[in-house]
Amino acid sequence: MEKQVVQQAREAFLAGRSRPLEFRVQQLKSLQRMITDRQGEIATALKQDINRSQYDTPLLELIGLENEISLAVSKLAQWAAPRPVERSLLTISDQVYIQPEPLGVVLIIGAWNYPWALTLQPLVGAIAAGNAAVVKPSELSEYSASLLKALLPRYLDQELYPVVCGGVSETQELLRQRFDHVFYTGNSTVGKLVMEAAARHLTPVTLELGGKSPCYIDKDVDLRVACRRITWGKFVNCGQTCIAPDYILCEPSIQNRVVEGIRQTLLEFYGPDPKSSPDYGRIINQRHFNRVMALLDGYTAAVGGQSDASQRYIAPTVVKDVPPQARLMQEEIFGPLLPIVTISDIDDAIHFLNEREKPLALYVFSSNKKVVKRMLAETTSGGVTVNDVMMHYALNSLPFGGVGQSGTGRYHGKHTFDQFSHHRACLVKSLGMEEVNMARYPPQNRQKARRVRLAMRTPLVDFSRKTYVWAVTATVFAFGLLVTLTAILLIAGQSGTGRYHGKHTFDQFSHHRACLVKSLGMEEVNMARYPPQNRQKARRVRLAMRTPLVDFSKGTYIWAVTASIVALGLLVALTVILILAAGVSCTCW
Repeated sequence: MEKQVVQQAREAFLAGRSRPLEFRVQQLKSLQRMITDRQGEIATALKQDINRSQYDTPLLELIGLENEISLAVSKLAQWAAPRPVERSLLTISDQVYIQPEPLGVVLIIGAWNYPWALTLQPLVGAIAAGNAAVVKPSELSEYSASLLKALLPRYLDQELYPVVCGGVSETQELLRQRFDHVFYTGNSTVGKLVMEAAARHLTPVTLELGGKSPCYIDKDVDLRVACRRITWGKFVNCGQTCIAPDYILCEPSIQNRVVEGIRQTLLEFYGPDPKSSPDYGRIINQRHFNRVMALLDGYTAAVGGQSDASQRYIAPTVVKDVPPQARLMQEEIFGPLLPIVTISDIDDAIHFLNEREKPLALYVFSSNKKVVKRMLAETTSGGVTVNDVMMHYALNSLPFGGVGQSGTGRYHGKHTFDQFSHHRACLVKSLGMEEVNMARYPPQNRQKARRVRLAMRTPLVDFSRKTYVWAVTATVFAFGLLVTLTAILLIAGQSGTGRYHGKHTFDQFSHHRACLVKSLGMEEVNMARYPPQNRQKARRVRLAMRTPLVDFSKGTYIWAVTASIVALGLLVALTVILILAAGVSCTCW
């Protein structure tokens, strides 16, 4: 059956049905309509799967997904357009560009902890890039998987985007088929099996895995705010989040204050009995419940520690003075247990982190800029958030993904589109100007060699639309403030290195770390995402998360200054003209 599904998807793709931009936009809008129409059913399924609060479902699953769809719909024409690159003297009259094109038929294997977001966000990028996609939801979130199986064919093309449900055997059978890309979200053990299966067909993979994401707390930080943000990130979804803080690193002098801060925050979030709180979740199944409880063997909880196997309930739990070699520190916890490991200073913390596998996320709480700078410069991780947890995931302008054992590849926003696209190098040459090419043809001599060397060593020049705009802008500047204009052009000129081809190599050997450095202030803005949840908080969160992203980068700043100076220059010129005109009028009168 799996083979037939994949074959059907490939035939539909080869027929060209998924390629037109209009079709992609229509499918994305249909997916958006499904989420809007079926929010109640989705929330009910998540309540049955993991005891998810109805107010947490939009925050944790749906708003980010809706933002991904809205961004893809609005930017698709731009993303899919040819991307002009620099040209040399040898190609000065030619068309040189990168053309994103669909990979083909891709496989998306979702996760059970956020079964809608982690399955459908990759699908958004796959559709936007023009692929066919076989969707395999996790069987552990059985209610969500069944609902997705029922809903998706009603809204999307059934042949291009089929849903395959089932367990290990169905997944193994899917992996025996040849795909053009495999996108897997889950643990590293299964990730290795997925990569091994894909390697048989030389199929590229994106692996969104996990690991032990550390949280370093500096001794000079506002512990009240830090503990509130950490507590939310650790215990939301009952600790079953791949980027949840896995453990805390802090100096012994503040350990007890950290414990007390978390205790007070838990009381604020879930009341004296988290078991009865509608905002506190449950472990997904009995096997995972037993695994998490086994990690707690031999320890006395400083906070929490209670459990109820009949409900798969484990209380929010904090454990002090955990030795680095403990079992609790050897594997990803993926549950509501928070160990605290003490370190002597920042050097000890950095050494501790670098001795271990690269985590999916790193969290740093500090008001000291030097501490933050060292943590960013001397460690590595998939992403990093300073003075908060998990919030880098919420920005689709940042790439989300791991490094090393925590995963490979990245997605969110345009990064997902690029992940599911082949970036085809295109050179369309003219049949004219053949004399320029003569130097590379035999028979060779010293003079020809010099001409070739000169032509190939000439810095690449950007003849794209962006360069044209800059040229026009510079002309307008000439009528304004020339000195200021020159300075701005010098700043802007720093972006053109003339080594664009080399940048691809640099990017290939670089990890693109997503970084979010937050303030410890304005905590009232964050209160809406904390338990206890209600309708008013949910509205505030939806409003905040749906606000369009704004580009405050250097390029935008330059354009803003440019526009201001152009306006000022035109205003001065207009004023001078009016003054001169008035003078002429007076003279004539």
